[in-house]
Amino acid sequence: MVTVEEELTRAVEGAFTRPVPKSAGAQMRYLVGRHQGSTQQVADLLHISRRTVERYVKDQIKQPRPHLAKRLEGEVRTRWQPQVRARARRKAATTEGIMIDVQARFGYTAAAGSTDQSRIRHLTLALPPHHAARLLDAQATGTNEDQLLQLTAEALGETYFRDNGRRAHGLEVELTDVLDLQFRL
Repeated sequence: MVTVEEELTRAVEGAFTRPVPKSAGAQMRYLVGRHQGSTQQVADLLHISRRTVERYVKDQIKQPRPHLAKRLEGEVRTRWQPQVRARARRKAATTEGIMIDVQARFGYTAAAGSTDQSRIRHLTLALPPHHAARLLDAQATGTNEDQLLQLTAEALGETYFRDNGRRAHGLEVELTDVLDLQFRL
């Protein structure tokens, strides 16, 4: 299932200027460098021995086990190019906004006499910077997926369905059954 958290992370990672290290040795050397050369801190982070970290750094071990490879890649990705990541988030939150491409079931709560039957829609639109800021700030503070989905629904409701306050006053949008979701900065 597609999650808002993963897709926001992927969008920010799209701003990277250099590729993330691919080999286990390069990834381990990067982590050791980020921890001021402390192989013990990296070992504690990855739940392996200090000696194992040293072997990866010296390329004595080249292929990590699948669970370690996944954990290693995740730790490197979360630390890769922090200034580029911060700049991309700041730019989206202040000047450029964020593009969203979503295919999901949208439900409505509207005034009497209007249809509120939910249906699947495919929308591609630009969310203004204040909505991008709300989403990115919520993600940074560790907001859960349901709340991120609710913030996304509110942003889509205001931007697309209510046309920034020009129509459909009082329309509340509910976003369920997300089939596809992508963000681009």
